[in-house]
Amino acid sequence: MAGMLTQGRRVVPQIFRRFSGYSAICCRAKSSRQVHHALGAGQKTDFPLAEYQKTKIWSRNFHVASVYYQEIQEVKSPGFSESISEGDIRWDKAVGDFVQEDELLGEVETDKTGVAIHSPCAGVIVELLVEDGATVTAHQPIMKIDTSAKGDAPAKKADAPVSEKPKPAAEPAQDQAKPAPEAPPAKSSGSSGPIPTSPPPPPPVPKGPMSSYPTSSVKVTPFEGSAPQGGARTETRTKMTRIRQKTAQRLKESQNTCAALTTFQECDMSNLMEWRKTYKDQFEKKHGVKLGMMSPFIKAAAFALKNQPVVNAVIDGNEIIYRDYIDVSVAVAAPKGLVVPVIRNVETLSYADVEKAILEYGEKAKKNMLAIEDMEGGTFSISNGGVFGSLYGTPIINQPQSAILGIHTIKKRPVVVNDQIVIRPIMILALTYDHRLIDGREAVTFLMDIKRAIEDPRVMLLDV
Repeated sequence: MAGMLTQGRRVVPQIFRRFSGYSAICCRAKSSRQVHHALGAGQKTDFPLAEYQKTKIWSRNFHVASVYYQEIQEVKSPGFSESISEGDIRWDKAVGDFVQEDELLGEVETDKTGVAIHSPCAGVIVELLVEDGATVTAHQPIMKIDTSAKGDAPAKKADAPVSEKPKPAAEPAQDQAKPAPEAPPAKSSGSSGPIPTSPPPPPPVPKGPMSSYPTSSVKVTPFEGSAPQGGARTETRTKMTRIRQKTAQRLKESQNTCAALTTFQECDMSNLMEWRKTYKDQFEKKHGVKLGMMSPFIKAAAFALKNQPVVNAVIDGNEIIYRDYIDVSVAVAAPKGLVVPVIRNVETLSYADVEKAILEYGEKAKKNMLAIEDMEGGTFSISNGGVFGSLYGTPIINQPQSAILGIHTIKKRPVVVNDQIVIRPIMILALTYDHRLIDGREAVTFLMDIKRAIEDPRVMLLDV
C-alpha cells in the first residue's frame, strides 16, 4: 500500500481499506508525505496524529457491492484519411436503445463520403456526447454504452439523462364540465377591430377621371372563412450535406481556376449497339455481369488517352505531370449527392473487369458504403448524363484533372451516309478541357479517337 502511495509527487485521490470489526476509513492525502496505512478505531500506528489531522482522514460506513469495472464503455468516432480532418455526425440510435455488437450506430458524413460508426460492444446507450448534426474529429469520444445492461430495457444509471414523463392528459369528462373561458374584449386600436361577418361595401365610384382615382383609399378587409389564393406557401430549410458543400466548393474553384472550353462531336452508335446485342448473352453467361454502355466508353477513353497523353496530364505549379497510368473517375448519382469512384489502371483491364468494377461501385453508392479510398485520385472523368435523358451538356472539370468527357442520351436522327439520308442512333459527345494545358488540336483529336473507337471497336484491337 505504501509503495502505491509514494510514486513521485502524485496526489492520492482516495484509499479504501476494510478492517475486521471496525468501520472503513477513507483517506485523502493532501501532501507528498508517505502514508503507511489507513487508520481504524483503536488501531495502533506510527503515523503521527498531526499528520493524520493534516490529511483530513475521516471514517464512514463501507458497504460491499458488486464490482463496477468498465461497465460504461466509451465509443469514439472512426478515423479519417489524411485529406479529411472532420465531419458531421448523424445518429441512427438514441439514448436508451439496446444495441448489439457491431450494430450500426450512425455515420460521420465527410467531404467525400459517409463513414459508418459500429458499436464495439453490446449494451444500452446511456449518453450521447455529441448532438445529431454536430461536427466531430477523428477518434473523438461521441457516445457511452452500458455493457452491463441486457435486453431492450434502458439502463437506469444516476449519470444517465432521465427523460421527463409526460403529464397525464385530463379526462374528457372534466374538460366538458369546465366552461370554456371567455375571450377578453378586444382593445380598441387603429389597426384592429371586430371581424366583420359580411364583406365590406364597395368603395364609391369617383366622379373624376380614372387616372385621378386614389388607389390607397381601397381597403380590403379579410372575412372569416376566406382561403389563401394560390395554395399553401410554405418553405423548408435544411442543412446542406458536407458532400454537397464540398462539391459546390470544388466546382466553383474549377470554374475560377481552369480556362475551360468544351468541344462537341456526334457519334453513330449503330455498330456498338449491334455487337452489344449480339454478344450480351454470351458475355453475361461467361463473366457473370451484363455488358453495358459504360465499359466501351471507358475503354475508348483509355485508348484515346494513350494517343493524347497531354489530356491525361495535370498542371502542378509551373510544371506538367504526365502519367503513364490511366485512372478513370466515373460520376455516380448517390442518394446524398454526386460521387466519383475511380477505376484504376483501365489500360490493363478487360471489358468484363470494367463492368465488374462499375457494378461494385454502383452497389456501394446505393448503400452509402463508398470508402474515401475509392474516390481518391483519378486522371480523367466521365459523366453520363444520358441515363437521365440529357441531350447536350458541358460538364465541369473535376480538379486537379485536366479534362472530362460527357456522354448523353441516344436519339435517332437523319444523317447522310454515302450520299444518302438514313436514320441512325446518334449520341452527342462533349469534352471539356483546360485550355491552359490542352490545345484545341489535342482536344479535337482526342474526341475523334473516342468517336472512332465507339463507331468501330476494331480500331482499338488493331491500335490504329
